[in-house]
Amino acid sequence: MRFDRHTVVLLVRPDDAPDLPQDALDRIQDAHLAHQAGLVEQGAVLAAGPFLDGDDGRVRGFVVLSVDPQMARELYANDPAVRAGRLVAQVSSWMVPEGQVRFEEVPVPRSMLEAAAGD
Repeated sequence: MRFDRHTVVLLVRPDDAPDLPQDALDRIQDAHLAHQAGLVEQGAVLAAGPFLDGDDGRVRGFVVLSVDPQMARELYANDPAVRAGRLVAQVSSWMVPEGQVRFEEVPVPRSMLEAAAGD
């Protein structure tokens, strides 16, 4: 059997994340979404999104990438939320049977305002 290998990133809120005013958190979130959208446009990110209602509230998001783990570490070291200490990127390789998972190009939000707009 052949396998596809992807790099995945779990975005985790560290226990020592800085406590910031809401306006700073909003700016960081918008910058994080813009960074993520840029990675999608570059073809590095195949799919990404937040977790909701999870058993561990520290785990905030999941990303599947088309790049190797070292490149993923480099890309996420530049994520504004990671640089601000609000998130930590945990990188792993993920193997699935070849062809089991397919990714489509779809628009992604570049800000919270765009995400909230829906269609």
